Amino acid sequence: MNALPALPLLELSIALPLAASLLAVAAGRFAANLVFAIGPAMMALAALLCLAVSRHGPLEAAVGGWEVPLGIALGADGLSGVFVVTGALILSAVGLFARRDFGGAPAETPRGYTFWPLFYAMWAALNAIFLGRDLFNFYVALELLTLAAVAMVAYGGTAAALRYLLFALMGSLAYLTGVGLIYASAATLDLERLHLVLQGDRAVLAGAALMTAGLLAKAALFPLHAWLPPAHGNAPAAASALLSALVVKAAFFILLRIWFDMMPDAQSPWLTQTLGMLGMAAVVYGSLLAIRQGRLKLIIAYSTVAQIGYLFFVFPLANGSAFALPWSAGAWSGVIFHALSHAFAKAALFLAAGLVIEALGHDRIADMKGIGRALPITWLAFGIAAISLMGLPPSGGFMAKYLILTSALAGGHVIYALVMIAGGLLAAIYLFRPLGAAMAGDNLPDIAPVSRRRQLIPLALAIAAIAIGPASSLPYAFLQIGLPEGAS
Repeated sequence: MNALPALPLLELSIALPLAASLLAVAAGRFAANLVFAIGPAMMALAALLCLAVSRHGPLEAAVGGWEVPLGIALGADGLSGVFVVTGALILSAVGLFARRDFGGAPAETPRGYTFWPLFYAMWAALNAIFLGRDLFNFYVALELLTLAAVAMVAYGGTAAALRYLLFALMGSLAYLTGVGLIYASAATLDLERLHLVLQGDRAVLAGAALMTAGLLAKAALFPLHAWLPPAHGNAPAAASALLSALVVKAAFFILLRIWFDMMPDAQSPWLTQTLGMLGMAAVVYGSLLAIRQGRLKLIIAYSTVAQIGYLFFVFPLANGSAFALPWSAGAWSGVIFHALSHAFAKAALFLAAGLVIEALGHDRIADMKGIGRALPITWLAFGIAAISLMGLPPSGGFMAKYLILTSALAGGHVIYALVMIAGGLLAAIYLFRPLGAAMAGDNLPDIAPVSRRRQLIPLALAIAAIAIGPASSLPYAFLQIGLPEGAS
């Protein structure tokens, strides 16, 4: 075990899916079978990475032996580890699910040929973000991630993809401009060095503000969320699951690195409260819009708008080191728990919705009577995932919201506590609507056959969202490894 830190775990976590992306181009219609090899390999890498972090503390690597500032720095701490593992589990599950829709056909199809290179490129980009330690390399990974995500959205319609692309391009421009201002002030883009040398002058604050604005657009925080519902609601189920579970979390992850690792002392009450208020608005607005939708996938998409809002409670409740309070670590861990449990639950919901569409040919809630009895495993998965999103015990969502709620009450932030309670009630309303419709009626609808094995995939993801709650002590302790100064 002492040899673990010497293994190129950080480099392989990015290089392997990138190589798989290139191999998928050459493999053509056989690329769908790569997931049987790449999935287990990436899960093993993620497990070894977490084991190395737990035994030896945060890991660092200089790619190619070139030290910072000339080289590319990679690193892993508790935060990186849990996101890499979550990504490996969800991407492997979604890859298995997608084999029917994007592979296995007797002849090569454009969708089958393009999906798998995009899928593995997305995996590589996500790991590059989770393990990155450099502002410009974050930008490169974000662009690769955006390219893959927009292309996947285009499978469901060019209008939604173009809207997503415009938001993403504006976000990228704002982020890159901010990076330029930071570099002009500090002559480095390495997070650790920036933490040591940055001064809170106007150029630095302007750069941080521009980067934040760009990342808020990519994370789809209200009011910059307009691209998300049509993109997630019209994309194929596998793409929607990845977008909602992982892609929007990548932008939020970079925000955490900027404000808690790079410049925690620069967090002002104005910044933290503004982001917190936008988060509250997202919870309420997204929930109300979800209640009004008549399509299952749009309900889940607007639910993502709402659930993303909880993530931004980390700024007022676990802010920078200059304002650190005793309950900050609890709020920090609660928000990360929410990100993880939401990722599993939302992937399960979108895959379940995809199976409903596969069976019925549509996702109109008004015409779903009896589908719950026709697809019991699928709707069991939907119901279990809904328990986590509503924050009911013993789910991971409950543990996350319990930590955030107690932190809010301990800090006297009563309005955040009230919004969280209201958000849970609203989630119950919009999630019980499709559940009630699916269980209504006495007759079984005529449906296309759906593989039982494919129905087990969203069920496994939903169970994982629940299991985070009872097993919370392990990830909670792991998250404290390398805990950012601003959250300690």
